[in-house]
Amino acid sequence: MKIAYVFDMVHPYIMGGVQKRIWELAKRLAQKGHEITIFGMKYWDGAEVIHKEGVRFWGVCPAKELYVNGRRSISKAIYFAWRVLLPLSKERFDVIDCQNMPYFPCFSAKLASLITKSPLVITWHEVWDSYWFEYLGKRGLFGKLVEKLTAGLACEAIAVSAMTEGQLRGLGIEKNIRVIPNGIYLEDIEKVVLNDRNSDIVFAGRLIKEKNVDLLIKAVSLLKKEIPNVNCVIIGDGPERLALQRLASDLKLKDTIQFTGFLESDDEVISYIKASKVFVLPSTREGFGIVVLEANACGLPVVTVRHPRNAATELITNGENGYICELSEKDMAKKILIALNNKENMKHSCRKYSKRYDWDEIACEAEAFYEETLAK
Repeated sequence: MKIAYVFDMVHPYIMGGVQKRIWELAKRLAQKGHEITIFGMKYWDGAEVIHKEGVRFWGVCPAKELYVNGRRSISKAIYFAWRVLLPLSKERFDVIDCQNMPYFPCFSAKLASLITKSPLVITWHEVWDSYWFEYLGKRGLFGKLVEKLTAGLACEAIAVSAMTEGQLRGLGIEKNIRVIPNGIYLEDIEKVVLNDRNSDIVFAGRLIKEKNVDLLIKAVSLLKKEIPNVNCVIIGDGPERLALQRLASDLKLKDTIQFTGFLESDDEVISYIKASKVFVLPSTREGFGIVVLEANACGLPVVTVRHPRNAATELITNGENGYICELSEKDMAKKILIALNNKENMKHSCRKYSKRYDWDEIACEAEAFYEETLAK
């Protein structure tokens, strides 16, 4: 099959679960003999089309900063949607898999699918629904309308979690929706040598408001009263980084919390996770949470937040592979302390749980779904 993936950000140039999923599926499907193209912004030097591990990368436009004041830029999403239309319309694909965010490229993918008679699948990582009003205020009505229209573009849809599938049904979508989760590759994780920078607590992800890393910093401040030598590593970059560093300084945690910034490779991120004891994901908005599985595969319990938009809670069984806390630094600190005390006893169950989500198996699920879509 000829399969096209459409998303503005490209792995490994930008850290994130969506682009990581695309890459993990793409390279495995390429190994099976399928022709795979990833359409995204051009984050690399040289030609606009390059090849890596049998996958064609097509940079349709110069890379742009996609966040403005901590929020996804509407103008940049429209810009990418406009620039991807022509390249995507140049050839016929057996399947076009467009990621639902940031919505506008889905309309370009629909038009290209009509021009080339290529079946369109939209993969849904999140459904915002009423959250649009929290995110954009009154303008959220426009966002909600665009999301509803996007949901009607494709005859087939993939949801990465049961929560997202349920939310799609809540939009009134009756079409075929297949849940195909994200995953990890255990063999790669097992090969990574742990970092020499040991830590008690680790976070990895984009530093945006929805990740609530400020809550983690406040929880660490509380933990210092119980464990004076506690230390934490925060991996990643984003619009909130300077504010978070100021908060750590104000709470006298400059020597307690290390900000690594963006790390160039997945292996480097994993090396830091392996050298830690507990992973904390304070996010209130996760379409899945690949990093939960990665941390579990490293033997770490995960503490995450109970919230209706946090699908990562679906991956946690309290006391087995982590803990779910309330949205407060006090309860987060409490659950982190419990996880630190039980870390050694939970190693085996964490690793066992992570084995349920192997990228090789998930790639086979995606391949079968694409074949069904093409047959229709």
